Amino acid sequence: MSRNNLVVERENKTITMSRVFDAPRQKVWEAFTDPGLIVQWWGPSYLTTTVDKMELKPGGAWRFVQRDEEGNEFGFRGEYIEVVPPEKLTYTFEFEPMAGHVSTDTITLAEQPDGRTKVVTTTVFDTVEDLDGMIQSGMEDGANESWDRLTELVEKA
Repeated sequence: MSRNNLVVERENKTITMSRVFDAPRQKVWEAFTDPGLIVQWWGPSYLTTTVDKMELKPGGAWRFVQRDEEGNEFGFRGEYIEVVPPEKLTYTFEFEPMAGHVSTDTITLAEQPDGRTKVVTTTVFDTVEDLDGMIQSGMEDGANESWDRLTELVEKA
């Protein structure tokens, strides 16, 4: 499977990740916005993801919870800033055990001439320390696994 193109720009406090999916944009959009599909790909496969809240509108809240086999829970939450179907999502992102370290993610979905979809996610951090902490957390491996799972989901015949 292809890996994400990941670019870290410390001077801009951003991480940009992109991948081209062999699926139409509408199908990829649905994978990002349908709670029943999100649970199938969001996060590493050894965790179970539940969509606790998803108010897909500007100002709407979202919260996903991941559980491991021992029952430990890991919560993630934020607020939608911009929702432009099927082109763009912008939202805040906060890992609940690290409360106060909020980043902003913008996901764009661009139709390609061959019917595939290019997804670009840009995460903006408040500080370089937050950016470094995200990288040190192993986010690249987690993002690769999540998007590999997303690839399998949207590229099914």
